[in-house]
Amino acid sequence: MAFHSGGWWSFIRYDEEQDRPEVSPALLRRVWAYARPYWKGVALMLLTMLAISLLTLVPPLLIRDLIDRALPERDAMRLNLLALGMVAVPLVNGLLGVAQRWAGARIGEGIIFDLRRDVYAHLQRMSLRFFTNTRAGELMSRLNNDVIGAQRAVTGTMVTIVSNLFSLVATLAVMISLEWRLTLLGVAILPLFILPARRVGRTLRRLARESMDANAHMNAQMNETLNVSGALLLKLFGRYVSEVRRFTERAAQVREIGVRQAVVGRWFFLALSLVSAVGTALVFWAGGYLVLQGAFTIGTIVAFSAYLRELYGPLMALTNARVEFATSMVSFERVFEVLDLPLEIDNRPGARPLGQVRGHVRFERVSFSYDQAPQQSTAELEEVRRFTWGRGAQLPLPGGKARESDRPIEERWALQDVSFEILPGEVAALVGPSGAGKTTITYMLPRLYDPTRGRVLLDDRDLRDLPLDSLARYVGMVTQETYLFHATIRENLLYARPEATQEQIEAACRVANIHDFIRSLADGYDTLVGERGYRLSGGEKQRVAIARVVLKDPRVLILDEATSHLDSQSEALIQQAMEVIMQGRTSLVIAHRLSTVMGADRILVMDQGRLVEQGRHGELLAQGGLYADLFETQFKPGRASSEQVAASAP
Repeated sequence: MAFHSGGWWSFIRYDEEQDRPEVSPALLRRVWAYARPYWKGVALMLLTMLAISLLTLVPPLLIRDLIDRALPERDAMRLNLLALGMVAVPLVNGLLGVAQRWAGARIGEGIIFDLRRDVYAHLQRMSLRFFTNTRAGELMSRLNNDVIGAQRAVTGTMVTIVSNLFSLVATLAVMISLEWRLTLLGVAILPLFILPARRVGRTLRRLARESMDANAHMNAQMNETLNVSGALLLKLFGRYVSEVRRFTERAAQVREIGVRQAVVGRWFFLALSLVSAVGTALVFWAGGYLVLQGAFTIGTIVAFSAYLRELYGPLMALTNARVEFATSMVSFERVFEVLDLPLEIDNRPGARPLGQVRGHVRFERVSFSYDQAPQQSTAELEEVRRFTWGRGAQLPLPGGKARESDRPIEERWALQDVSFEILPGEVAALVGPSGAGKTTITYMLPRLYDPTRGRVLLDDRDLRDLPLDSLARYVGMVTQETYLFHATIRENLLYARPEATQEQIEAACRVANIHDFIRSLADGYDTLVGERGYRLSGGEKQRVAIARVVLKDPRVLILDEATSHLDSQSEALIQQAMEVIMQGRTSLVIAHRLSTVMGADRILVMDQGRLVEQGRHGELLAQGGLYADLFETQFKPGRASSEQVAASAP
């Protein structure tokens, strides 16, 4: 690449243009927005930095006075005062440093808190679609590594820049007052400081982002394989060697990037040290001639040499800080990437809760695709895809296939033009083959997803016009995969209703037929359930989950395979409990076991995303359609007597 007139400065200007998009004014303003609430601490830091910078200039003047006056004049009193001054300056500087460190810690920890809170709160508002496409380990990396990196940018790099700017300006002022010619000679090598900084800045910034990405991938694997589910899967399939190999490869990538960062940084420091040595040699050489000519005293050249160190030290630090600042901004960029992710599911302006909830549910021509989000721009969708899968990644489809992110999106509908209603207090059952869209329908009611087309109504109000927190109170759901926190049974139950009394907890557990089991445990309701509830059996976990929903007391109840993990005896107990629980509530039940839905007020038969049949058990059997086929498949000869089948039909 050819450069025109200007030599070094043309190259520096070009290099600055290359850096500018990475640290934009908009990014700096946004960073400052997080530091602004701590302006008092920032002011204290600035004052202490200014005082420390000024005090640092005193020792060379004391040395000059010692050499030029106290020693030649044999002034003992002056010598004593100079000695006291040499002790007093570092003492006061140290005390000021403590105050500066306190203010810096308050600011830094406060910024960490604010960033973590904002990122965590924003992630909690993301839709279920986001979490199905994002690895938890990468989110943990954003919340931990990147946030701490952003904090270092404010309390480390920015403080270094400001303090060294103060020191540099003050030192230059004193040096000019001592000898302006030597000062100009010392400053003449400034371009040699700037050039390495500009070149190395881009390299270190790129390495910093690569390091963060590599750490995120490594953390994601640890998160996936070091929990109970992942460890169990690994052992069952004998994947120890392959997982260790995969982790080794990712850890090695982190190691190699770290080595490259260290080596590049060391070469940079070596270049700056050489430049500083050349500048010092030039000043000593020229200053020596001036001393020989009697232009100034020996004390002045000694003091000037000390100030030269004070000049090059901050200059090197500032140059290095420019590199560190550019790389540390990557942390802020990655944190802001999360904060800028668009919300798919959010409260509409003017959303207001229902008064008296009756529980009238209606689906009006609802269609839904996992590839399409409603009411979002293409740019917003691309931002989510870029974050969750990366540029050029393969986007998964429900069928397990992949699509390149830059190819046009072909709609694959999980639901197509589904319309039905459930009257208040009715029990509706969803049946159909696997992948028919049953679970997707249940995800519509609590607004885990919004319809791509059509609308879902509760008491004649579009769910999108209801506040999310109020909707969560109206709708309760027992999911197919039960999730319990690593806490006590009591704490897991109180998650549904924190203010519930012990009597209310026990009543809910009695309804779910789990109270007697809990009482038989050594610690009763204070028993730890373990990671994801693995200390309990599948049926026990499911009944705790049912008790949790009962304690919540929702008006609309959703049971997604709520008895799928229970043995026959437990299932019978739960079925009895469900009859009590569903009384007076609008209930939507999914079950492959048709015996659980025979008494439903209406049965909704799904197939390939479409509602193909609906009615009561006897009516659907008489039609001889899909429901009848499913029934015959479920109750093969020998599994149920003809009397049982006949008795089951209403």
